[in-house]
Amino acid sequence: MEYKGLTKYICPVCKSGLNKKDNVFICENNHCYDIAKQGYVNLLQSQRSSKKRHGDDKLMIQARRDFLDGGFYKPLLDDICTAVERCAKSNTFSLLDCGCGECYYTSYIKEKFPNADIYGTDISKEALIFGAKRTKEIHLAAASSSSLPVGDNSFDVVTSIFAPVFPDEFMRVLADDGILIRAVPLEDHLFGLKRAIYDIPYKNKTEDHFLTGFKLIENKQIKYTLKLENATDIMNLFKMTPYFYKTSRSDQEKIEKLETLETEIGFGVLVYIKNA
Repeated sequence: MEYKGLTKYICPVCKSGLNKKDNVFICENNHCYDIAKQGYVNLLQSQRSSKKRHGDDKLMIQARRDFLDGGFYKPLLDDICTAVERCAKSNTFSLLDCGCGECYYTSYIKEKFPNADIYGTDISKEALIFGAKRTKEIHLAAASSSSLPVGDNSFDVVTSIFAPVFPDEFMRVLADDGILIRAVPLEDHLFGLKRAIYDIPYKNKTEDHFLTGFKLIENKQIKYTLKLENATDIMNLFKMTPYFYKTSRSDQEKIEKLETLETEIGFGVLVYIKNA
């Protein structure tokens, strides 16, 4: 993404604004952050643990990219875009996707609303590399949602799609009457996949949707049955979930042998408004 002038980014060290100079972001105190050749800037304050892997790994990201590109979650994508369109006050709104991953949802929002100013953050650099390949029209930064390197009251919309929420941070970065859009798994989401893996499958835990500082104004449920008819799609779904990493080799082999899989899909789309 080509940056012009002062951005919405702030220095994670001194909290002053960041400006772009050549291929570097620099603040008034001369703290500098290189723009990686892949197209994102690293504003994640964990340099001392650089050997530690942060966020989703390449296998999970590639599987999720291939699965989502198959259109299997298109109803959720459409509903998120509809919520954005309904809530945005103009076509030049600003949006921050916290935990943007490989930018499947974010890039579609940008495509549908080309005049919007779209930012995405994720702790996984691998995800951002995939995201930058998907689109060059989004500002991307490696950063944690618990300490977002963006200014106060700087966004009209924040999205958090299957990602952790940090109400205080989201409150800080949202403008007055700003909108938070979340996507969460429902109780039966992927239960068919779990039946294929576990002897005693369990349903997802339901959560209290209350968030301090926000008012829930919409709560929509999207439910359908998904039938996958080839081993590649089944394995992509499996590998993009935490179950792949938490199962034994014998349980993984159960999925590898499948040629078809039918599973419940259930999403909750929650829309909040920032309280005055």
